[in-house]
Amino acid sequence: MIVTRKALPRRTVLRGLGAAIALPLLDGMVPAFAAIRNSAARPRPRLSVLYFGNGAVMQDWTPAATGTDFAFSPSLAPLAPLRDRVLVLSGLDNQPGERRPGEPAGGHGRISGSYLTGVHVKPTEGADFEAGVSIDQIAASHLGRETQLASLELSLEATAFAGACDAGFSCAYITTLSWRTPTTPLPMENNPRAVFERLFGDSQSTDPAARLERIRTDRSILDSVADKAASLKARLGARDRAKMTEYLDSVRDVERRIRMAEAQSDRELPVVEQPSGVPAAFDEYAGLMFDLQVVAFQADLTRVATCIVAPEISSRAYPQIGVADPHHALSHHQDKAENLSQLTKINTYHTQLVAGFLERLRRTPDGDGTLLDQVAAVYGRGMADSNAHTALGLPLVVAGGAAGQLRGGRHVRYAEGTPLTNLYVSLLGKMGVPVERIGDSTGALTELSDI
Repeated sequence: MIVTRKALPRRTVLRGLGAAIALPLLDGMVPAFAAIRNSAARPRPRLSVLYFGNGAVMQDWTPAATGTDFAFSPSLAPLAPLRDRVLVLSGLDNQPGERRPGEPAGGHGRISGSYLTGVHVKPTEGADFEAGVSIDQIAASHLGRETQLASLELSLEATAFAGACDAGFSCAYITTLSWRTPTTPLPMENNPRAVFERLFGDSQSTDPAARLERIRTDRSILDSVADKAASLKARLGARDRAKMTEYLDSVRDVERRIRMAEAQSDRELPVVEQPSGVPAAFDEYAGLMFDLQVVAFQADLTRVATCIVAPEISSRAYPQIGVADPHHALSHHQDKAENLSQLTKINTYHTQLVAGFLERLRRTPDGDGTLLDQVAAVYGRGMADSNAHTALGLPLVVAGGAAGQLRGGRHVRYAEGTPLTNLYVSLLGKMGVPVERIGDSTGALTELSDI
């Protein structure tokens, strides 16, 4: 970090024509002579939870060896270039996600509803759903005090709460991971335009007609603040000018891609029967939603984000990787070799998407390092063997540095019966969020930082 005598307020924004663009952390925002002290004393960890439903082929997911000399399994191979920032965790159980005697057979709703809460959810198909406070909202209540948004909730599929999505379980348990209170699930946004507007937008109305009019307006949000940006950059040092240029280019690129996707969607809708089967669209969709997270973290608009990339019971097919059958149907593989092979392809493809997100974090400067140095990204699935609907021995990866609190490059296997919530207690503690217990937790995990 470069110490200067000029200081910009941390909450500096660019304003023009009703638009307000938040800025990333610049050297000029740290007062002279206090920069080194503050940067060391005020780390800004971020939490990202990436959820994928329908389980995994565990023999193709779990590395054979533990410790630092492990070899990446087929399903985790795309993470190999990020080895030093990856912790593979095996053996953690989400016991509250297991079926109890007399309960409905549907396991997907029970499993996803308990994943971040550590609480056995109430079996119901009605509006009287009940879970627990999720870990992202525990983190948001603390980390969100200094940001514009306490948390960001994203999904790549339908987000309705109404009705039953699984036998005996409400859609609320499947279409969200985030619970502000035990009876208050938070909706997850699956429209990139709406996410962008939440982060940066200048719209005065949420009416669909008003949004359509804005989409048709040939004016970039950044164009409306161009003069302000030029004036500010003239007063910055060389390093801050470079940061500003890269950041504003990132925002402009996300906006451009949203417009392009909307234009292509308008043209293709009449001929698309199953949008989930469009080869290139899903790659672009997932990449865009991940990039929105990166920009939100970069601008410090939020420090907590959850994203359901593939929900439980997702029927999405992936013909772009040679998988034409629906994901959920394949997850009931019955131990058939062909089904297992197809499911492994899906697991590996999902890991490729996550690797792209992590690589973008690693390429994005933040303070004296990168965003990946600051983020703790939990990449996981709510069940292990999907054919058995078991929530024990879950497939999990924690990536990133959590502001210097995590050490990657290892595969750690935990003793049978170790609660998943112990991981959450440990992560939140390392991120400066005080918590004594979450759900069925029994303590903290010390192995995350190898101490």
